[in-house]
Amino acid sequence: MTDNALLTRREGAVLVLSNNNPGARNALTPGFYNGLTAALHTAACDPTIGAVVVTGEGGHFCSGGDLRQIIQRRELPLAERRLRLEGLHNLVRALRDCPKPVIMAVEGAAAGAGLSLALAGDMLVAAKNAQFSVAYVKVGLTPDGGATALLSEFVSRQVLTELCLTGERVSGERMHQLGVVNRLAEPGQALAAGDRAGAAGGRRPRAGHRAHQAPVPRGAAQHAGAAAGAGGAVHAAVARDRGVARGHQRLPGKARARLRQAAQQQAGLSAGAPGAGRRRTYEPIH
Repeated sequence: MTDNALLTRREGAVLVLSNNNPGARNALTPGFYNGLTAALHTAACDPTIGAVVVTGEGGHFCSGGDLRQIIQRRELPLAERRLRLEGLHNLVRALRDCPKPVIMAVEGAAAGAGLSLALAGDMLVAAKNAQFSVAYVKVGLTPDGGATALLSEFVSRQVLTELCLTGERVSGERMHQLGVVNRLAEPGQALAAGDRAGAAGGRRPRAGHRAHQAPVPRGAAQHAGAAAGAGGAVHAAVARDRGVARGHQRLPGKARARLRQAAQQQAGLSAGAPGAGRRRTYEPIH
């Protein structure tokens, strides 16, 4: 646990990790980044831990980045701003690299970077009334943390375009229909459902889980997950996003500029930076 930003407990062979910033709907904090990364490394080395469940306190999973901190970062030199962005990217890498099954249990909001984290797990369990949102555009930012790369594996280009350009909320039930959510739970029961999935997944042989894991090159997490923009820029961005997630070249500058311009037109604010990730496959848990 780091400054109480991350609460940890054991449920048998399942390690439960909970984002503990309920006053800000569990917006991301440096303590959470550090605590979750350290806990995942611990889980990887502990033979008594069979699976990890990540959730949030106070009825929300994660509302994304802390906008107050993001505004302050505008005053920092570009190199330092890029370094700060790596906090999210490193967390996505840690989730993707963990050799134990990682189940995300979502209640309430999973918005912006919170959505990226929810998609980075091996399984996603959500309450029916949970709210998912690619909320970056509402504050003039472009999606990072692998949001577009991961979503593009489940939804059509048209749906992805709508989600990224509008930032509208999508219910847990709708995400389940789209194939993004593995299991639905009644409101308030997502964690219990996640614990059950973790207990079942933790009985799987570790080698079997690792065999289904698609590695994410380190360079991928810096540039994948570019924002959706006007017209064909979305399709170009996602196609390039997938290539980056496999270790190929980054999104071209022209496409990045178009995406950034679309976000600025939506919110009238300066745009942010790209992020990372690619979902790995897994065996279904019965």
